[in-house]
Formats: sequence, C-alpha cells, structure tokens
Amino acid sequence: MSVTRTLRVAIVGAGPAGIYAADLLDKSAAEVSVDLFERLPAPFGLIRYGVAPDHPRIKGIVNALHKVLDKPNIRLLGNVDYGTDIKLDDLREFYDAVIFATGAMSDRQLDIPGIDLPGSYGAADFVSWYDGHPDVPRTWPLEARSVAVLGVGNVALDVARILAKTADELLPTDIPANVYEGLKASPVTDVHVFGRRGPAQAKFTPMELRELDHSPNVEVIVYPEDIEFDEGSVAALRASKQIDMVVKTLQEWAIRDQGDRPKRLHLHFFHSPTEILGDGEVTGLRTERTELTGDGNVRGTGEFHDWDVQAVYRAVGYLSSPLAEIPFDTRTGTVPNQAGRVLDIDDAHMPGVYVTGWIKRGPVGLIGHTKGDAAETVECLLADADKLTPPKQDDILGFLAERGIPYTTWEGWGKLDAHERALGEPHGRERVKVVERDEMVRVSRD
Repeated sequence: MSVTRTLRVAIVGAGPAGIYAADLLDKSAAEVSVDLFERLPAPFGLIRYGVAPDHPRIKGIVNALHKVLDKPNIRLLGNVDYGTDIKLDDLREFYDAVIFATGAMSDRQLDIPGIDLPGSYGAADFVSWYDGHPDVPRTWPLEARSVAVLGVGNVALDVARILAKTADELLPTDIPANVYEGLKASPVTDVHVFGRRGPAQAKFTPMELRELDHSPNVEVIVYPEDIEFDEGSVAALRASKQIDMVVKTLQEWAIRDQGDRPKRLHLHFFHSPTEILGDGEVTGLRTERTELTGDGNVRGTGEFHDWDVQAVYRAVGYLSSPLAEIPFDTRTGTVPNQAGRVLDIDDAHMPGVYVTGWIKRGPVGLIGHTKGDAAETVECLLADADKLTPPKQDDILGFLAERGIPYTTWEGWGKLDAHERALGEPHGRERVKVVERDEMVRVSRD
C-alpha cells in the first residue's frame, strides 16, 4: 500500500475476533485509527457472554484483549446496534473500510419431531441466561429432574456441567444473583449427554472433559458398551494427541466403580436423537442406537431407546445472524467472502467491506483460532488501501450524539468493571456481573 493519510477503519463487533483485527491493524506499517462498534454496553463478546462462569482460565484471555483496547489509536463505542443505530452508508461516511466481526450467538436448528415443545431449548439461549446477557429474560424454567443435552462439543459439556453442579459451587464465580437463585432451586439429579458417533469422534477438548469430574457433587458415568472403535477411529487416535487423551479418559471412567455423589452426569455415545416426546411439554427423548461403519461415521441400527427426561437442550452448533445490507448465506450461516473480502450477489468484492471470525468462516474452532482469520482479512484490507474511498466526515461521536445514542466507551468499561468488582468484594468474589442494560449504561456513562 502507498496511502500516506491515516486509514480510518470501523470494526463491528468488539469480541475477540474484532479486537484481534484491531490489534493487527494497529501493529501494521500503515497509519491506522480504529473504532470498534459493539451492540452491547460492554466489550469482549463471547468471553463475557459465551464462556461458562467456572472457566476462569479462558476468561484470562480478557487480559490480552484489555491491552489492545488500551491503545490510543483504538476506540470502543459500545451500546451501538449496527442496522438500527447506524447503517452501512453511515459507516462509509466516516471510514475507509468496515470489518464485520459479529460472531455467532444463535442456535443451529435440529430438525426432529417435538423440537418445538415447551421444555426443548437451544444451548446458546441457556448460556446467555447463565452468563447474564442483558437481552435475555432474567428467569429460566429449571423444573426438570432429568435432562438431556444433545451434542458432544465443549458447549454441550458446559451446559451439562452448569446444570449438574450445585449453585453454591458456582457462587465464587461472577454469576448474577438471579442465576444463582435459579440454579439453587433446580431439582435436577441426572443430566444425560448424547453423541451420535463414538468416543473418538467427540468434539470436546481433554481439559473440558476432565473438568466434569472435578465436582464433589457430580458423578460422571460412562458406559462400557459405548467404548467402540473402527479403523477410522483408530486412525483419528493416531493422528491426534488430543483425541487420544479424550478417549483414554473416557475408557478409564467406563471401567471404574460408580460412586455415590448426589448428582449424575451420564455420557452416552452411539445414540442419535430421533424425536422429542411429549404432548404439550417434554416428557422424554427417543434415540436410535448407531454403529460405526469403518471410516469413523455411523449408521442407524433400527434399535430405539426412550429416555425419561423432562427437558432437552440442543448443543449442535452456533449460528450467525444476518446483517443489514450485507449478503448472507443461510446454508452456512456466513457472509460470502474471499479471504475476508465480502462478495456481493455477483461474486464481486463490495468495496471497503470485510469480515473476520465466525461470521466469516462459521462457528468452529477455539477462540484463539480467530487470530488467523483476522490476519488474512487485515492483509487484504491493507492490500486494497489504495482503492478505498476516503471518508467524507470524521466526527462520529457528534453523529452518535445527534442521533441520541447513549454510547459507552473504553473509559466507561473501566467504570463498569470497577463497579462489578466492588459488588463482589463484600462476598469475597472477584466480581458480580451487572445484568440490566440500562444499569450497565448508567454506570458506564456516570
């Protein structure tokens, strides 16, 4: 690039993907100023609202993201909703380029009979509730004694663990008071996690799996008949140390004596959900037993099992939401793009418009994987710099004020952060999360 002026870049989404992109732009050889627009009053996206509260190690990523947002060339503009408060044409008035990093916070659908019954839930909605997301209800119907969780990824294990643990075990975390009260009243005794394929095909990480067994109140049960492998499974074990560690842990649990902890978390493999049972509410789950086909895939055996559960949580993947004025592929749940350059309906690059993170490649991989996405996108943006249309205006704060949008800032996050820590201090907790949006904005703007 040979542009000599300062490039102004707007990034929509202040989660890890957006912040990583801002960091790479700041570290580049170009003169760049970056404004991060965030729909919520607080930054950090998935870290704050998608990671289980008993995962402090993952939340530690916030420390690295904090250093990025401290940089003078990077501003946070929170509580600004793209598509409602500000549109693409508005952003083009103030910026050379726009990067969308809006992630994925909705649940992927599962098309089986009974999926819409009361008592059938998406895992993402439950995660938003227990993480204190400001835009979801304050209560959750925790009335089931026995619960099914469909899926064998990290989110499925998070949901299962939160459901199975006692509320008092979670009290040292940052869970809000309404979440603690809801979990404390839950009558659940058994949580059943179902995977369609075998142990070697499970998607959770070894650390996530082992954490299930750390609770003094939860007995983790694996069934010996579910420990099966074919040639494809053996090849996967040999190719991946992570898969090998997962399988060894599951094998150890399958042969150990069952203890007497008051709650039970059952891990089932080779069970494909075929129907959620009930008339007016969930009363059970029907699964079909599957078998390996030699290549790590499975087929149905025609043998069905009915499980006595009163609630079902589907954790079969996240899904991104469409963005106003931006093309969207509903099949993949992504914005059509080439190396981060957004493509229009004619497969031509929309000038100055880019994507990164899960909205770019789909909701797969761990949080750290978004760094590679951001590097590719930023490289393309900088390569296009000479062709970008210079902005006509520079007073975005005046624009937001004129529209009456009560935006929050990085300085405002510091106030909210201090406020939440002060709420936790009398109870020996690191923080207590503020849930109400109006309260978050008030504290941030005082």
